[in-house]
Formats: sequence, structure tokens, C-alpha cells
Amino acid sequence: MKYPRTINRYCPNCRSHKKHSVSLYKKGQERAMNHGRRRLEKKKRGYGSFPKPIFHRNSKINKRSTPLLECSECGKKQYAKSYRVKRLELQEV
Repeated sequence: MKYPRTINRYCPNCRSHKKHSVSLYKKGQERAMNHGRRRLEKKKRGYGSFPKPIFHRNSKINKRSTPLLECSECGKKQYAKSYRVKRLELQEV
């Protein structure tokens, strides 16, 4: 799917329509000490095998891609509607 690299959208911070630059949302690095990671490490300790079932079936081939909009005036970021597509391509219009 083709998506514009710049888009004119409403900015809730400026309370008016401004130009937004578009990038794709990427997940940040997971913290080593967050609660889910600590819980899994504790559960894994003392076991001969993995304590949770490992998912072996094929997953979906298209992930949800979320455009991240950044206002050119104030620099605030907000998410646009996410799409389930194989590839979200940013292009100049």
C-alpha cells in the first residue's frame, strides 16, 4: 500500500490543520527488568524445558503497520489508523 510522506492533518496540540511528516512506528527495545520479563525468567528457573507452550503454527503473513505522524509546527507525534498490509510504502506526492 502506498502512503504519502507528508500529509495535512488536524493537530490536537495546535488545534488546527498542519502539515505532518509520516514515518512508520517501530517497537522500541524491551527493558530487561520489566514485569513480564522478570516473571518469565522466574518461571524458567529450575525447569528442564520451557514452561510455556511454543507456538509452532504459521503466523499471519501481514502485520499491522502504524503510521506515526509528527506535526511540523509543534513537533508532537500521534498515531494514524493502522493497516493490516504486507508492505506500507511511504512515497512523495
